[in-house]
Formats: sequence, C-alpha cells, structure tokens
Amino acid sequence: MIDPATFNLLRAFRAAVYRRFGARRDALSELLDAATVAGLVPSLAHLSLPAVHRRGWGSLYAALAEGSLDAPALRALAGRHPLDDGQPVYALDTSVWPRDDAECSPQRGHYFSPRRQSAGQPIVTGWAYAWLAQLSFTHDSWTAPLDVRRVPPGGDAHAVAAAQIRGLVARQPADGPVPLCVFDAGYDPETLARELGDLDGERAAVLMRLRSGRCFYAAPPPAVGSRRGRPRRHGAQLACGDERTWWTPSAEHVEEHAQYGHVRVRAWAGVHAKTQNHPNRGSRRTKPTVRGAVVLVEVERLPRQTRIPKRLWLWWRGPDQPDLAVVWRAYVHRFDLEHTYRFCQQALNRTTPRVRHPEQADRWTWLVFLAYTQLRLARRAIADVRLPWEPPQRPRRAALTPPRVRQAFPQLLVALATPADAPKPCGRSPGRPRGRPSGPARRFPALKKAA
Repeated sequence: MIDPATFNLLRAFRAAVYRRFGARRDALSELLDAATVAGLVPSLAHLSLPAVHRRGWGSLYAALAEGSLDAPALRALAGRHPLDDGQPVYALDTSVWPRDDAECSPQRGHYFSPRRQSAGQPIVTGWAYAWLAQLSFTHDSWTAPLDVRRVPPGGDAHAVAAAQIRGLVARQPADGPVPLCVFDAGYDPETLARELGDLDGERAAVLMRLRSGRCFYAAPPPAVGSRRGRPRRHGAQLACGDERTWWTPSAEHVEEHAQYGHVRVRAWAGVHAKTQNHPNRGSRRTKPTVRGAVVLVEVERLPRQTRIPKRLWLWWRGPDQPDLAVVWRAYVHRFDLEHTYRFCQQALNRTTPRVRHPEQADRWTWLVFLAYTQLRLARRAIADVRLPWEPPQRPRRAALTPPRVRQAFPQLLVALATPADAPKPCGRSPGRPRGRPSGPARRFPALKKAA
C-alpha cells in the first residue's frame, strides 16, 4: 500500500502533466505510462506491448511526430516538486544522444564522448541536451531534474546553462537562499560569468572543477610613489601544480568523513585568471577580470579504492564567502546526475528510439524527464516489490532505489488510472497509394562548431 498523501500527489501531478499536452494528448499520456513501466526495450514499437498502452503501435510514432507539449509550463510544474530532503544545490551538465549514422537527421553536431570513438577519436555525432537537476546530500542516487534543453550544434552550452539558471532564479522566491550551481570541467568560468551577466556572483553561486595546471593571480599591490605607465593588473601568481607559489589560504576546513576519511579543504579568495578568449579580443580595450575563490580538496581515500586519490581543484564565485563544508560535498554529489543519466538510458530508454527529427527527440526527452519525476515522487511511500533472489531494501532504506521503484510502479499505476480517453478504433489505414514512391530522404551533414 502507498501513503494516501503520496497517492493524491501523484494523481494531481499526472493530471497537471496531461493538461500540458497539446496535440495527440491521449497518445502522449499513454506513451508516458509505457515509458515508465516497460523497462529496456529494443525499439520504440515495443513500448506498445504493456497493458497500460491501449492504442496501436502506430500511435507511438504519431505522438512523437505530431504531438505537442508546453515546455515552459512543464518546467514550472517540475519546479513545484523539489526534493523534500534536497539542498539549494543544482548540477548542470550536457548529455549527448548519439546519432552517428543518421545522415537524414538534421541539426546534429560533433561532441566529445569518453566512451565512444569515431575514426579513432573520442567524438560522437548526435544531439546534445543540457540538464538541470537539484541535488541531495542523502546517500542515494536520486536527483530532481528541473529543466532539459537541446543545445544547437552552432550554439554554446554556456548560454544554455545561463538561460537555465535564469529560469531557476526566476521561479524561486526573492528572499530564498542563493542557489549553488555545480559544473564539471567542460565549462569555462569566464565565459559562464559573461553569459550570466547581472546574476553572476550576486544571485547565483557557481562551483566548477578546474584542471590541475591552471594559474591564478592575486590582486595587484597598491602603487607606491609616482610610478608611470599602465597600472599593474596582476599580483602574485598561484599555480595549482606548484606548491611553492601557494600563500596562506584565506579559509580552511578539516573533517573526518565515513567514506573519504580525513578531508582537508583550503580556499584562496580574491584571485583571478588571465582572460585569453573574450569578446573584445584584438582590441585595445581592457581585458575583463572575473574574481573568485580557488578551492583545493584533499581526501585520504576514495569510497572504492580503484585508484589513488588526487587533488581536486574547484572554482567558486558567489556572494559572501564559500562554505567549505558544503562546497566539497556539493561537488561530490554532482555525480548523482550521472546516475540519473544511466538510469534514464538503461531503464527508461532515453536514447533507444531512432527518431529522425530533433523535435521528436525533444518530445521523447521530455517524456523520459516526466517518467523519472513521477517515479521520484513515489520513492518513499511505495511498497518494495522485489524478485525472489533480490534482498529487501526496507526498512534499511527510507527511499527505494530507482530500479526498485520502477519495478513496483505498475501496481500503483493500475490504481492511479490514466487521464487519457479510451481509444476509438477507426479502421485500418489505406497506406501510401500504389505507384507513388516516397523518394529518397534529404541528407544533412553534421555541423561543426566554429572556433
């Protein structure tokens, strides 16, 4: 049995999602239910086999090809259901939908992939999607995705991330805590600061991983006497790879952690990097300076001793001073978003459909987004339905893992019922008239981002 409050919450959430669907509303609703409970399937047509999908397999393709949904309203709906044990910490990252051989699919781009190669290079061709998710410091793999947007191949992931942060800040109360946005090393601090504009360092804090070879500089000392020439813009150098250049940190935090052992965190505030790539490059204008704090995290051991722990360098920029006890935990829990990616891909078939157009991929990505959200809302109150060879998770876990919730969700879905209308059979389609070929599809080259 499920908690009545959670049952009513799920029913209200599903009804609100149904109202945000436009064309092909009923087909999209049943496709959402099938995506939640079907598990890993070899193709999109197999999602029509579960009992929750009452329509024919052709309605799946029609829903993705002709359906419509209100993305801004769905973002606002997801924002009203944050993690109940979450923190004002949000992870932003980009995930690629590989479409290497889909020459008839437009708007594909070349992206870095650590797991797949093309012609001996770690490059994949496909569509990139930027995700924004709330994190929790609880020891589990749940996150709360709040937004997902496709990054155009000629666009910039920094601009998309800035737009997501602006939407996040706009949905929060004015007197609420300043959100901490955590990024991996694929982003640049100076570029993101320019895209954020007035939000940078004031209404949003940024935490970003740095490569170990970066160099930063303190503020220049005040001029003495009547020195001529341009005033100095850079002070003492702090090279991350050279301990001899480190001066006394401005803040330090030490603690003992059950998984990481002895943790030492140091921060050097008021430093900046030399900006090489900026909009005024090549002019005589003064180069912009973005000041923040460099954070060094050192741990005694890793949860799984597969390698020797290395120094972790982070960039922090925000109002006031960084809380080092929160900063290092925030970056560690950023990897929970990777678990969300893997669950959506392996259990919710995020990249299984071989659709042709990016608009179809957008609709399917939103359906996977909503399927994960309704599983998350039921994670604490749903009963643990396990296979005979699986150990029980209750009462050891307050919240079941995502695979266990998806495994038990079909029984709950029967009680929730579907807001979609019953299908109305209209006979068999006549198909394409004889003697009228469709012709070859148009080919689209994969686009490369200009340097």
